Amino acid sequence: MIEVLNLGKKFKEVEAVKGISFNVSKGEVFGLLGENGAGKTTTLRLLATILKPTFGTAGLNGYDIIKDPERARGQIGILFGGETGLYDRLTARENIEYFGLLNGMDKREIRKRIEFLTEKLGMGEYIDRRVGKFSKGMKQKVAIARSIVHDPDIMLFDEPTSGLDVTAINIVHEFILDLKQQGKTIIFSSHSMKEVEKLCDTVGIIHKGKMIEISSLTLLMQKYNNMDLEDIFIKLVGDSNA
Repeated sequence: MIEVLNLGKKFKEVEAVKGISFNVSKGEVFGLLGENGAGKTTTLRLLATILKPTFGTAGLNGYDIIKDPERARGQIGILFGGETGLYDRLTARENIEYFGLLNGMDKREIRKRIEFLTEKLGMGEYIDRRVGKFSKGMKQKVAIARSIVHDPDIMLFDEPTSGLDVTAINIVHEFILDLKQQGKTIIFSSHSMKEVEKLCDTVGIIHKGKMIEISSLTLLMQKYNNMDLEDIFIKLVGDSNA
């Protein structure tokens, strides 16, 4: 599970994340919803130990991101939107294998895992081709496989469908729902209300670095008289600006 405690980050005079707290249980998909610049990416980078908090902390399966960052990092897989970060001159297999080695897996274990993921994601036709000329959808499949090759318990998704076409978006959605069925703990950041409604059990709305609402989707709808999520979001953000 994930436990976030008064987590904050300042960049000089700019306070990007302002002491947020929330929990995500095993098998839960937590939607981090906010406008561009709200603090979603900074929050996920803090949890991924890419950035060091200015104050507060978080626990990933009991490992503190400040006291034990290496073990905390070993609990997670990360999938970002936009650029996949793949090495164009390597094959899909080599990209996935390299990430497995970085996570301390032995080559036999990596081979078995790649065979499983290749079949699951339908990558058989191009697993041994260089990724430089792949479509966005093909690259995203490789990025998905790379992010879970070490079978992590926790997944962090930072707008993973950004810039993708409808087919590729559906691949990512199916992947997330499959991970949920496996009991993985997931944070999914997005500014798409439809994605959050489709995928998430609980939503946290972040605005200007502050968490202004945390609720299950069902209770959130009840609280705001069955308004749709987009209208609820606009109301909350507008009230916060008042």
